[in-house]
Amino acid sequence: MLRFGILSTAKIGRELVIPAIQDAENAVVTAIASRDLAKARALADRFSVPHAFGSYEEMLASDAIDAVYIPLPTSQHVEWSIKAANAGKHVLCEKPIALKADEIDGLIEARDRNKVLVSEAYMVTYAPVWLKVRELLASGAIGTLKHVQGAFTYFNRDPSNMRNIPELGGGALPDIGVYPTITTRFATGKEPQRVQATVERDPDFGTDIYASVRADFGDFELSFYISTQLAGRQLMVLHGTKGYIEVKSPFNADRWGAEEVELTSQDHGQSQIFRFQDSRQYRREIEAFAAAASGKGGEVVTLESSRNSQRFIDAIYRAAEQEGWEKV
Repeated sequence: MLRFGILSTAKIGRELVIPAIQDAENAVVTAIASRDLAKARALADRFSVPHAFGSYEEMLASDAIDAVYIPLPTSQHVEWSIKAANAGKHVLCEKPIALKADEIDGLIEARDRNKVLVSEAYMVTYAPVWLKVRELLASGAIGTLKHVQGAFTYFNRDPSNMRNIPELGGGALPDIGVYPTITTRFATGKEPQRVQATVERDPDFGTDIYASVRADFGDFELSFYISTQLAGRQLMVLHGTKGYIEVKSPFNADRWGAEEVELTSQDHGQSQIFRFQDSRQYRREIEAFAAAASGKGGEVVTLESSRNSQRFIDAIYRAAEQEGWEKV
């Protein structure tokens, strides 16, 4: 059993990841840390976790944990991932793990020097829906892939929410722009070569609140839009020469809607629906991470893949400042 310590009492940990760890077959939460010991103790009691710490440093120094899960504000991800690695702990850090691609070089160095696993927490890469999409593409089910279309939007103008605070790493691209990009890269095994983009910022917050992106992958094109100030929508469609694939709930597979992949084939003239009941993508993420950390296999998001993801996002920001294409 891989023993996790949770670095903060953040909402995503409370509601999604701690329950997933406790539900996993090969992991358990043994400690929770907060800068407020009372908060750490209250959350620990809620989940019957034996240890609570009043500082992050104290938990990292403890031999009660083997790994840490980091759901801190984005601007603190690199700092605490490196500190955890230097403490000899494996690291599962919420996305995005960094705000610039070159920041990930330091994470790779810390990982290699300390011989630990450091991975970005992209739960979608463990979801059965995306594993099925990858399988269908590899089998030629839609012929030659030519276009991927995506959308991810929600509405949030809360000034106290970290997504609307630039200093904490807020913005639409860091928060949700990473999802159309990672799922396309994951399903196809391809990397973007160049991008065009439009980015709009909130005049009060200063964070990016809308982006429309066109990315050239060589053999196919990805076009998507994202926003933190539009009515909620999630969409991913992969269109090929002989059919297309629609992912019904592409990102929040267990909360947005039906966990389904619909394959429409031109050859057969009909649709086939693949349904996944209660896929528990967060639990799958934890179990794969724990297996990899224990040397028992398990495909996880590597820091090298994370660096490519962030290069994509960095290029989108640059492309928005100019006309024409920007090289990734």
